Amino acid sequence: MRTILGLDTGGTFTDAAIINAEDSSVIRTSKSLTTRQDLSIGVGNAMRFALGIEAPSDLLNYISGTHQKLAIKDIELVCLSTTLATNSIVENAGSHVALVLIGFAEDALELGKLGEAIGQNPVIFIDGGHKSDGTVRSPLDTKSLLQAIKSTAPQVSAFAVASYFATRNPEHEIIARDYIRGHTQMPVSCSHELSASLGGPKRALTAFFNAKLISLLEKLIDATQQQMHQIGLNCKLMVVKGDGSLVSADFARERPVETILSGPAASVTGAAFLANQRTAIICDIGGTTTDISILKNGDVDLSEDGAKIGGWSTMIEAVKIWTSGIGGDSELHIGYDSPPSAIKLGPRRALPLSLLGAQFPACISIMEQQLLAPIALATDARFIMPLMSEKAPSWLARSEAKMAERLIKNGISAIADIADTQVALGALDRLISKGLAQLSCFTPTDAVHILGSFDIYNKKAAILGAQLLARQKDNKGQIIAKSAEALSQICLDKLSFESALKISDAAISEDDGAENTASNTPALKAALSNRTQQSRLLQHDIRLLSPIIALGASAKTHYPHIAERLNTSLVIPEYAEVAGAIGAAIGSIHQHSSITITQPQEGVFRVHLTTGIEDFQMLDEAIERAKQAATIVSEQKAAKAGATKTYTTLFEHIQRADLGAGKSLFIEAVITAKTAGSTTSNPNV
Repeated sequence: MRTILGLDTGGTFTDAAIINAEDSSVIRTSKSLTTRQDLSIGVGNAMRFALGIEAPSDLLNYISGTHQKLAIKDIELVCLSTTLATNSIVENAGSHVALVLIGFAEDALELGKLGEAIGQNPVIFIDGGHKSDGTVRSPLDTKSLLQAIKSTAPQVSAFAVASYFATRNPEHEIIARDYIRGHTQMPVSCSHELSASLGGPKRALTAFFNAKLISLLEKLIDATQQQMHQIGLNCKLMVVKGDGSLVSADFARERPVETILSGPAASVTGAAFLANQRTAIICDIGGTTTDISILKNGDVDLSEDGAKIGGWSTMIEAVKIWTSGIGGDSELHIGYDSPPSAIKLGPRRALPLSLLGAQFPACISIMEQQLLAPIALATDARFIMPLMSEKAPSWLARSEAKMAERLIKNGISAIADIADTQVALGALDRLISKGLAQLSCFTPTDAVHILGSFDIYNKKAAILGAQLLARQKDNKGQIIAKSAEALSQICLDKLSFESALKISDAAISEDDGAENTASNTPALKAALSNRTQQSRLLQHDIRLLSPIIALGASAKTHYPHIAERLNTSLVIPEYAEVAGAIGAAIGSIHQHSSITITQPQEGVFRVHLTTGIEDFQMLDEAIERAKQAATIVSEQKAAKAGATKTYTTLFEHIQRADLGAGKSLFIEAVITAKTAGSTTSNPNV
């Protein structure tokens, strides 16, 4: 029997599903804890459990389906999806990266929230760039470029390059890329390689995210291939892109930003396959995020403007998904801004205290001692653990490096014991955001342990954490909650309300294109919070007209309450907890390439190729050259993505201005080649 192994690595769990390659029926599924300090452990466990090589030894991991050992030789393909890229952007984590901007003024950082996204990462401004017609705007200042590269390289792990109008002529990006590689041997991400669309700051942001994610995706792919080798799986490894299609592992290493929304895209594919619904709102709740998409006539649209995650807008083609930092493991914390002392959830993910207690029982005695103290501290019931190897990265700031060395030496620690100043706390926060340390604190997973709807981990640790958080005071001197149970209910109500709000935002956006309408409308927020039900004078309800398909390990726990707030029906399909792994296993390969033709002057039709520009006197000749080039690039990308059987379709869009009297003026043409393909193991594209 020919089979395919699908994997889905999230912030909390790594899921596996083995399906029959002939009829796509599910044979066996498994779940294993994701091991952030060494991804290969969690990935390997999920694979071994699914294959029947090993059985879970505790309740933290499990399998379902047939219990017989499956033949390793029958696995013809391994397909990997992940939410790690999405989570990294939502949590503002990832490697330290330098962004090289060629031909841009410094105020470009104010556009598209580019400067906000870059944060403390270095930015290098270099003279150069091109005009909209592809001709040189200013010569590339290679001397300044080389000086900046040499001085910045010790501080970063990768470079991103974006040049003015690089999609019309990528020459300066290519030169800069070769300079950086030649003098640093570091990874380089070029904006023209990721998108053919105009919009410099947005392209720069996309290249920047791609560079930040290179190390993360490399670690995951290396971990997966290492485990495949140990198990004896000699087949191809494919990775799910944000549009739900598959690419080879090597392709994903070079363009990791295209795996933004990989996990959600795989879940959408899995949900459409598993649920007997043509129209619905799909909600996938993970540990870090909730991903919302809309199923229409059995299909999900691609985003016209590119993937949007956590407030950032990119140029990566992806399924149309609304992603928010609300998950089962979202950090519960107290905000002292407006409104005063509100309980806040996310966007940062934390290891639940109940899970920490199961893995590190010493935390229980630490929290018991904290509870004996007469004064509550903001650091109570908050722990930190290193995700680094034996040495801190060389590019860390001095305060961060000092804290990293302490973490490596001490291991899992109470934050109160390792950071006693604001400088130290700031260094810890930055280590967490850079993916070098893991926070553990109270989360919704702890709340459901206390209220009795989930009991797999250590309930005592959850209770102690809730008691410590509940006794903290707001800026009016009032305690946050009267009991651990009261705090837990506040936490779950917050998750339910915020989730319903984001679903409403998505529904309104789909109807009329407006963003965050529900989030910015007090009346809608009041209705979703159920406050109007307590009024004797005015009541109004929200009713979602489509059913909700809920996915994720905690969907059964949280989504009945969310569906109730929205007055709609709820569908939780079989295998909902591993929908991403199933969606990964049933994916196929799709690639495309677009070539633009402009008319810079009368009688000149300019084809903007990925290697430069070519001019023609006749439009037909230019179109023919663009078709040829687009086909070659699209089919090369499909082959690099892992396809062996391909079929290419050409599309042309010609824009003309009507001059009247039967005359028109050529403005622009875009020629697109779309290539569909399959691997030898999965011919049913």
